[in-house]
Amino acid sequence: MTHYQQLLKVQTTGKSLCKITSKVQAVVAESGVKIGLCTVFLRHTSASLVIQENADPDVLRDLENFLATLVPEDSRRYYHNAEGPDDMPAHIRTALTQTSEQIPISQGKLMLGTWQGIYIWEHRQRSHVREVVVHIAGE
Repeated sequence: MTHYQQLLKVQTTGKSLCKITSKVQAVVAESGVKIGLCTVFLRHTSASLVIQENADPDVLRDLENFLATLVPEDSRRYYHNAEGPDDMPAHIRTALTQTSEQIPISQGKLMLGTWQGIYIWEHRQRSHVREVVVHIAGE
């Protein structure tokens, strides 16, 4: 079994969903693995990873609006606010989502569905450089 790992650095644009599917697929192709498993791990506590709709941007907008309503940015509600009013809500949003995904690989490609994309969900107001570990295991 082959293992291949690469660290991606991705610049986000502030609170939004940043599509990284092609970057992850490029790592899969570079690995040479034809069949196996791709693990994608985000090394942060105020952003998350999601596999979501890649065709209609309204889906992403609705998700963002829903989570903003569920976890409002109101510094009066939280003790932790050293980095600004969006910091603690970002941690809560990450806790409600996830920081890793696993996607099967077949014929050297991610086995995502037709309408699925891999996204970093930036929960902070300002842009950040986010680190994503892509680990490939297979043959």
